[in-house]
Amino acid sequence: MLSATLTSTGIPFLVSTLSKIFKQSKNTVLSNAGVVLEEVSDVLQKGKISEEEQKEAHRHLEEMLKIEQENQSKQLSEINQSLRAEVSSDDPYVRRMRPTFGYIMALTWMAQMLAVAYVMVFETANAGLLIEAIGALSPIWGVGLSVLGIYVYKRSEDKKVYKETLDKT
Repeated sequence: MLSATLTSTGIPFLVSTLSKIFKQSKNTVLSNAGVVLEEVSDVLQKGKISEEEQKEAHRHLEEMLKIEQENQSKQLSEINQSLRAEVSSDDPYVRRMRPTFGYIMALTWMAQMLAVAYVMVFETANAGLLIEAIGALSPIWGVGLSVLGIYVYKRSEDKKVYKETLDKT
């Protein structure tokens, strides 16, 4: 019932809407996709797809989702396995690599901000150059702080999993 409703109303509406949006784009790839989606919309609205073809498309979609889920599960398994190896390592540096990186980032950030404050207060003539230089460092800091953010997030997630494991036992 739901499948028939989606096929008859929801999907054609979605395809038609995307077609209109994409065709207005200045990007040639999106514009071409809009033309193709317009053809798909016409086929769907005119009922040129048989019920068997619709069922086959749904079966194919379910199979693709299943494959994607298996791939994500394998990826998470590999990540968990590497994190477990890191935590159980006898090498103290491997276990402390994340905090070390965090401390280095914090110290570097502090040194930079102290230097900025010094220049702003005591050498104001160079403040304009300093602002440009700091702006040029933004991508580098973006990468470093992103890595640090992932480390913090993953460590928090590891602690939650560990706590849940303890609670179950």
